[in-house]
Amino acid sequence: MSSRTLPLLFINLGGEMLYILDQRLSAQNIPADKAKKVMNDIITTMFNKKFLEELFKPQELYSKKTLRTVFDRLAHASIMRLNQASMDKLYDLMTMAFKYQVLLCPRAKDILLVSFNHMDAIKDFVKDTPSILSQVDETYRQLIEMYTPLSSGEFQLIRQTLLIFFQDMHIRVSIFLKDKVQNSNGRFVLPISGPVPHGTHIPGLIRMFSCNGEEVKRLQFRNGGNYTGVLREGSFEMFGERVIKLGTNMYSVSRPVETHMSGTSKNSAQQKSINTAPNPLAKEELNMLARLMGGMEVQKPGNADSGFRVNLFATDEEEEEALISRPDEFSYDVIKIQATKNHQANAELVKIMGDFTEEAGEPCPLSASSKGDDLLAMMDGL
Repeated sequence: MSSRTLPLLFINLGGEMLYILDQRLSAQNIPADKAKKVMNDIITTMFNKKFLEELFKPQELYSKKTLRTVFDRLAHASIMRLNQASMDKLYDLMTMAFKYQVLLCPRAKDILLVSFNHMDAIKDFVKDTPSILSQVDETYRQLIEMYTPLSSGEFQLIRQTLLIFFQDMHIRVSIFLKDKVQNSNGRFVLPISGPVPHGTHIPGLIRMFSCNGEEVKRLQFRNGGNYTGVLREGSFEMFGERVIKLGTNMYSVSRPVETHMSGTSKNSAQQKSINTAPNPLAKEELNMLARLMGGMEVQKPGNADSGFRVNLFATDEEEEEALISRPDEFSYDVIKIQATKNHQANAELVKIMGDFTEEAGEPCPLSASSKGDDLLAMMDGL
């Protein structure tokens, strides 16, 4: 697995989350000032310097539960609140949209162009707020510095790591179903026509060479599709035309979006047993969450009246029904995290980490640096 995958996964999922929230805030007629505050607060938290320093450190991907915890915290970084069912739907839409983009990337390297499409949109959200825009630009520079030198093989490893992460997720999304790019079982339909990857030829020709490297024979064959060549490559600079449209806002044309479970898997019992088995990375995930959450400066509403709830369903009744009917294997046991200086809560964290130490059979010291203002004090449901 590639140790450079996490920043791309986070930025692309974050970009999709912002697209969805922007669409829902508009659909629910949230006042423009409140909607702008929500977007600004989330983007400020998302591109917090300390948070990104931890994110960009070379590291393997962690579990879906861990990443879901980060995005749950991120979605509530402002005055907006989401009920459990709406948060589930939001995460489903985010993950399935990015899975679709990874599958359809013409080249593995084009995942970076998808990321830049998301970054371009995020910059547009905060174009009138220079302080936040500078944070986004700094992340842009980090992405360019880290990823543009990578080889095609390294990008292929990143793509495979992402596909492994998404391989068991088959949530049906109404937009994809209507556009016939997703089957009723939640699996995506890969096209057999369209532009070929940049730098490649249209299929239909076999060339044979001698031992000396001289071409000795050509054979034509029917490729079974309607392919076209790509005229130019997308720009990998901070400003430029990306050419590919993957990663742009598919909600710009207002239409309802629904998610549906693709049915209980035949091996759901096996999946459940796997999910409940001890996670050998649990201690590392705990430490990662402590560092990541310590860098996320979540804004608290000034008073109870200033906050508002966003519903990703058409009605409250649909939201309640979705929460009740969601199969267990698709549920996320969200880790709840609070940042506090409370010493009793700190003792609880030490106890939890001690439990991991007993399971692992090795010491797990609590870093003295974790005693600051952003102390990860409590972790339940792990």
